Amino acid sequence: MEKKEIFMQEAIQLALDNVALKKGGPFGAVVVKDGKIIARGVNSVTALNDPTAHAEVMAIREACRILNDFQLTGCEIYASCEPCPMCLGAIYWARPAALYYAASKEDAAAIAFDDQMIYEEIARPMNERKLFTQQLLQPAAVKAFEAWKASEEKTNY
Repeated sequence: MEKKEIFMQEAIQLALDNVALKKGGPFGAVVVKDGKIIARGVNSVTALNDPTAHAEVMAIREACRILNDFQLTGCEIYASCEPCPMCLGAIYWARPAALYYAASKEDAAAIAFDDQMIYEEIARPMNERKLFTQQLLQPAAVKAFEAWKASEEKTNY
């Protein structure tokens, strides 16, 4: 078995164990750096009462803590399922070198983990989305952006 398959099998096993232990949904993820797993994550949404506690996000948080960095430069992420829009966004922000996944979003939708509505909502103009959204106090908020731009002590990301 290739190393990539071994790492993916670990992500899948995490998902299986999470179901068996009744800790959350059937999702697992690992972060690999230099050929070694440095972080693991499982879906912990219901265990933590946190809708952002998806396996990929949990693994990213742990890997960043271990690396003491906010980016996963040179890392690979292995996810037991194709990431949802939130996780995909987090993965892009983390900037790993690669993402590998096993089950597809269609496989997840077949067991009622359907993210299609979110993909469709993101594509709609804001005034046509299901979630009421209104912009408030934009000029005041831009002052924080101006302060950031002027700061010489910031860390760009």
